[in-house]
Amino acid sequence: MADGKNGGRLGEFRGLSGPYWSLRPVGGGAEWEADPEWVRALTPAERLTTENALRNLRSSRGGL
Repeated sequence: MADGKNGGRLGEFRGLSGPYWSLRPVGGGAEWEADPEWVRALTPAERLTTENALRNLRSSRGGL
């Protein structure tokens, strides 16, 4: 998901927090609350870039 109110910050949907969505940075980190009106799905290019970044991160950490 991309949070348009927070500079297009990318995050994974983690759940609901009252009227907001809880998002967590891709690859880990502290969750933040996002207004659903400002959140959108990733474009195919953003998704591919994000998936590659996750693979690289896992590889550098010795993961799968």
